Amino acid sequence: MTRLLSLLTINFLLISVATAQFHPSEVSTSFKFKEVIDKVSRYYVDETDSEALTETAIVSLLEELDPHSTYIPADELQAAQTTINGSFVGVGIRFQIMKDTLNVVATISGGPAEKLGILPGDKIVSVDGNSIAGVGLKNSDVREKLMGELGSKVKVEVKRKWVNKKLTFNITRDKIPVFSVDSRYMIDDEIGYIKLNSFSRTTVYEVRSAIRELKGQGMKSLIFDLQGNGGGLLDAAHKLADEFLSDEKLIVYSEGKAQPRNNLRAGIRGNFEKGKLIVLTDEYSASASEILSGAIQDWDRGLVVGRRTFGKGLVQRPMGLSDGSEIRLTIARYFTPTGRFIQKPYDDVESYRKDISERYLNGEFVSADSIKMPDSLKFKTLVKNRTVFGGGGIMPDFFVPLDTTGTSDYFSELIRGGFLNTFSYEYTNNNRKKLLNKYPDFSDFNTSFDCDEPFMDSFFKYVKEQDSTLKYSEEDFNESGEFIKLRLKAFLARNLWDTSEFYQVYNSTNEILVRAIDILKSEEYNKIDLDN
Repeated sequence: MTRLLSLLTINFLLISVATAQFHPSEVSTSFKFKEVIDKVSRYYVDETDSEALTETAIVSLLEELDPHSTYIPADELQAAQTTINGSFVGVGIRFQIMKDTLNVVATISGGPAEKLGILPGDKIVSVDGNSIAGVGLKNSDVREKLMGELGSKVKVEVKRKWVNKKLTFNITRDKIPVFSVDSRYMIDDEIGYIKLNSFSRTTVYEVRSAIRELKGQGMKSLIFDLQGNGGGLLDAAHKLADEFLSDEKLIVYSEGKAQPRNNLRAGIRGNFEKGKLIVLTDEYSASASEILSGAIQDWDRGLVVGRRTFGKGLVQRPMGLSDGSEIRLTIARYFTPTGRFIQKPYDDVESYRKDISERYLNGEFVSADSIKMPDSLKFKTLVKNRTVFGGGGIMPDFFVPLDTTGTSDYFSELIRGGFLNTFSYEYTNNNRKKLLNKYPDFSDFNTSFDCDEPFMDSFFKYVKEQDSTLKYSEEDFNESGEFIKLRLKAFLARNLWDTSEFYQVYNSTNEILVRAIDILKSEEYNKIDLDN
């Protein structure tokens, strides 16, 4: 069988050479690689898996190029494309595995599960007649069982708290949206807030809708949160920047060996071309996030507030392979409108991967003075002639140090153990009707709900039942108690409503957002005299 595969592969290579234009050295390299695999398969002392060896070789080859050229096997491609595509095919639930049981945290609005009447708090105990309770279920198992072909059916059995018998649902899988806007709300009568988690094919539509909604509520200033946003599609970053930049301003340009300079400019009338604008960034804001924040900063359209961004200035193109797998190959470098190349050095891959932790150890997260930028990386903005920096990410206009107050070993153990999340889910599930009767809408809950002593006692009891080795520390609780309560309240809000409400609670401790609000409300923003 191995010999037959070898002959088929050689024939395929001969056909490829006959029908495509290859440099002689590329043909030689192709045959050389095939020779090695063939000889290993035939003569190696033990049995080998040629397919696995080839996969390993591809990964190693791409790793030699740069940190962002990657290989995605065929069986992982659908999951990898979910964020970029802005949708997947499934049943439409947000779930959590607790005590080896699949719990429905929420149903996605308009999805097939919601339409059939599956409810938050339901426990899915079997899929297509096979029990999934008490079998060591993992998140990947859930995706494999519930995701599938568009229009295909899956039968699930559900245990519902107040129903004696199991309920059966035959669900027809459908496209399920994956939203890139996590939260949008008015901070006060004039300041709007939008949090974006990625740049996907639906991002621009989502943000336009959010801006229109907030403007309808009186928004005059916008805080656009890109903290933790690792990027996504270049096209989404281009079109999103066009919502904020007028005329035909250059947004970003890219160049590569096989790609001549490509200028991407503004061209439409955006939904927020006028008005105060602040973009929030941190060390995990990367790629498309840096394109957007760089364009806003270069044209003096708004301010960047937070910490230095990740520093990814390379453009990847997805390229499908014959077996359904894909490589994402770096084809160009991108530059901000002033000509800044913000990619951090990657000659030493190990140092590249440790860069964020090194920033922390070097004190960069607590002091802007720890960031050393050579004069050669200085650039001037295009309207107000302000100094900005290239190389190693986007430097914010206002640096905000990492707030380490409120941290403690006990708090860290609660987070690592997932106790805040799981307790909030169970508490919501057991008290949903009572909570919604008392707090019919989120504003009532946000204003009036308090993690009082009986509530916290039930939480500590729950933690002790789950992990008897985790000891309560009064000293640690005095340090972290308010943050623990805030997290619990935010998770309750998410379970009762959605992610946007989670952030409305949680953001009161977001030091970068708090600083941005101060800048807008004081004269600090106006003193810079931006192009608003």
